[in-house]
Amino acid sequence: MNESSSTPTESPMQGTSEPGHGDSRNPTQFDAAGDASLLDLWIILWRRKWWIVGLTSLFIALSIPYAYMQVEWYRANVLLAPSEKKSTSGITGQLGGLAALAGVTVGGDNAESLAILQSREFAAAFIEEQNLLTVLYADKWDPQSRSWITVEPDMRDAVEYFNKNVTSVNKDSTSGLVTLMVQWTDPQLAAAWADLLVRQLNEHLRQRALVEAESNVAYLQSELSKTNVMTLQQSIGRLLEAELQKVMLARGNEEFAFRVIDKAQVPKKRFKPNRTLIVVLAAFLGGMLSVLIVFASHAVRTARDRVTR
Repeated sequence: MNESSSTPTESPMQGTSEPGHGDSRNPTQFDAAGDASLLDLWIILWRRKWWIVGLTSLFIALSIPYAYMQVEWYRANVLLAPSEKKSTSGITGQLGGLAALAGVTVGGDNAESLAILQSREFAAAFIEEQNLLTVLYADKWDPQSRSWITVEPDMRDAVEYFNKNVTSVNKDSTSGLVTLMVQWTDPQLAAAWADLLVRQLNEHLRQRALVEAESNVAYLQSELSKTNVMTLQQSIGRLLEAELQKVMLARGNEEFAFRVIDKAQVPKKRFKPNRTLIVVLAAFLGGMLSVLIVFASHAVRTARDRVTR
């Protein structure tokens, strides 16, 4: 037989690649095991680069008007220091020696004052006193007819919104200073509310201390008139003078709980939105999404080609 006839014929699928062409498979297709080199991935992305750029640009273009459509919020800060407890021993020259013995102090407890500042009851009183329902829910209020467009908002919802979105309190554990932050869409209102909140808190605690002290004075005076025992009269007298000092000091101390170190200033720069961050995040999401779509579509196309072979 002819020697050439005994040589097996090679199938085109089994032949080696021509010189200079490398692997016979398409460099943009995964191998049989589904693996791909970094070069393969780069080629896939490079061939669809304009599609990736287009989708990313679309995300950026949509994010710009979105960022400018967001309502601008401003933040006003008030720096506070807990009021120092004042002892009547400092005014003994004017009020007599029993004041020093009584050791009368004025000023609320700092933790209690902070708790009241963040309480629902205090927020409700502030909203009602300043008539803020129509401001917090301006989209539901008709100023011309001075009536609600829909059902009047519930005060509990307003309080929750106010404490969660408008006010926040931060206490420095090292210095003990307290920062009250008020955020709103109107910078002037934000600064005004911050100062008013501090003023109303001090007034609330001062009035409560006055009511308590005056009630104690009335009770002690009643008990003093009922007894003839000298030692008991002296004890009641000391307690009575202590309560009278509390009344006097509370009436003369407007900054009862907190002293204002730095009043709120009308903010010039917005607190949010961060428009640059919105655009950057949109570009990142658009780029990541486009890359995932490219890889997913390539994987689907490669799997379909394998099935049709």
